[in-house]
Amino acid sequence: FVLFSLCLLFLVSAAASKNKVKGSQGQFPLTQNVTVVEGGTANLTCRVDQNDNTSLQWSNPAQQTLYFDDKKALRDNRIELVRASWHELSISVSDVSLSDEGQYTCSLFTMPVKTSKAFLTVLGVPEKPQISGFSSPVMEGDLMQLTCKTSGSKPAADIRWFKNDKEIKDVKYLKEEDANRKTFTVSSTLDFRVDRNDDGVKVICRVDHESLNSTPQVAMQVLEIHYTPSVKIIPSTPFPQEGQPLVLTCESKGKPLPEPVLWTKDGGELPDPDRMVVSGRELNIIFLNKTDNGTYRCEATNTIGQSSAEYVLIVHDVSNTLLSTTIIPSLTTATVTTSVPISATTTTSSTTSSRRDPNALAGQTGPDHALIGGIVAVVVFVTLCSIFLLGRYLARHKGTYLTNEAKGAEDAPDADTAIINAEGSQVNAEEKKEYFI
Repeated sequence: FVLFSLCLLFLVSAAASKNKVKGSQGQFPLTQNVTVVEGGTANLTCRVDQNDNTSLQWSNPAQQTLYFDDKKALRDNRIELVRASWHELSISVSDVSLSDEGQYTCSLFTMPVKTSKAFLTVLGVPEKPQISGFSSPVMEGDLMQLTCKTSGSKPAADIRWFKNDKEIKDVKYLKEEDANRKTFTVSSTLDFRVDRNDDGVKVICRVDHESLNSTPQVAMQVLEIHYTPSVKIIPSTPFPQEGQPLVLTCESKGKPLPEPVLWTKDGGELPDPDRMVVSGRELNIIFLNKTDNGTYRCEATNTIGQSSAEYVLIVHDVSNTLLSTTIIPSLTTATVTTSVPISATTTTSSTTSSRRDPNALAGQTGPDHALIGGIVAVVVFVTLCSIFLLGRYLARHKGTYLTNEAKGAEDAPDADTAIINAEGSQVNAEEKKEYFI
């Protein structure tokens, strides 16, 4: 009986062991690849959906056991247990370095042992970029070459150039492997010829890399360009008139800034310092007259060069206001009356104009010769028309008299008889008649 019991117990144990091996054959550990930035923390997880108390183990790329179930096997303070159960074994590796990169193995100790691989990728963070090749200041027209460089990126970083937020595409790119044969040093060179519009422009080198979490690293260089002055003269009024003030502003731009500016007239000094006052970049003419006509020149100079601009001044007469003009012809009496009322302030003789007080205030009015000439022309035209009408009137009246005389001359032998025989003559008339020429 005892022998039978032992045989039965052996058969039951063998069957249970067989069933355990058969159940374990359906189990398989599951892992995932992990990517982490250098200096960060990597979490490695191994899961088993069905497990009959079979042990799990994590080992590093050097096949060193890190954890066996919940027991730490490698003395590394950076490696810690996150979770340990029959269905999961999770560990963390903090302060990850490039040397931690590689293939990690999760093992399930069945018969036979089953494994799953997880590759740990460590990203090398690029260093802050540096821009070299700039020397201040740069002269207008010079060729500038700027180089942007960054090291320690894994994989190699991308470098892009911007000029006032506008990307520049035509650049050179170079990639070199670092001494550790894991990271890269990349550089990019930008070549362009500068002009005055580049002064104060921000040139930006931007480094893009997947380890930067969409926050690129940038380096910036503000350009300083020296150039010759550019000069422009701006008048205070587009239509300068006699007696009015005038301000000419010399707008000069350059780097270094030109200061002060030089004003001349017709190639020489200003003729009337009392009326022509220079204040900074402005030329103030207190009141204008015809002698101020000419070419005014503004000249600006800095350490780079010299430039100038010219303004031709033409002083115009002050406009007068002409009151209404009435023309009344009289055909019956051949009399023409022309009324041209002009205000006392606008009718000024040439003698008075020539003796104008030079200290008179701006805006005072003077004679408009063109307007007066027009008035005289109108008067002459009306007078000629009146003379013409008067001539026609006289011609008609004389014709009527001769006709009456001619009617009496049909049968008369001489002029006296014709007058006596004429119809309506004074001899045959019952009453006295008079003729007026």
